[in-house]
Amino acid sequence: MTAPDPDGLLAEQLLRLTRRVHRIQKRHLERRELGITPAQSRLLRTLAHYGSPPRMADLAERLEVVPRAVTTLVDGLEAHGKVRRVPDPANRRVIRIELTDDGRAALRELRAVRRAAAEEILAPLGERERELLGELMNTLVDGPAAPPCAEGPAGPPAQGGPARPADA
Repeated sequence: MTAPDPDGLLAEQLLRLTRRVHRIQKRHLERRELGITPAQSRLLRTLAHYGSPPRMADLAERLEVVPRAVTTLVDGLEAHGKVRRVPDPANRRVIRIELTDDGRAALRELRAVRRAAAEEILAPLGERERELLGELMNTLVDGPAAPPCAEGPAGPPAQGGPARPADA
């Protein structure tokens, strides 16, 4: 008999945790009766990280979905007054998507939902365990730290597009 593959076990645990996080967030979303799906929630959070209204193509790229999926999400959010389509001032053929006041209010509610879901998930952990988990999660999300470059520090990060959201 061979020992279980620890990498396979960790991968399975990560997948199970991801599914659990999604289920709990969905349940908290439904309790708040916001009328927003998890996918719409993700679009709103992503939209909030842009300094100016992005194009649908920008959102599709950032969300890593096909543009048609963004159109469907925007249609639903626009119907509920959370976003609106606005013409690009430099090119009237280009449509940009911006948050409305209702959309910003929904984002505040969504943040509360995410905090409540996270608290439920993290409840079994003590303060030090949470800190350690946070450090480990940062390593997994950001990848290993790059080794120092012999030529000196790199220049500033590239500008353009949204900053990578911590909650996306």
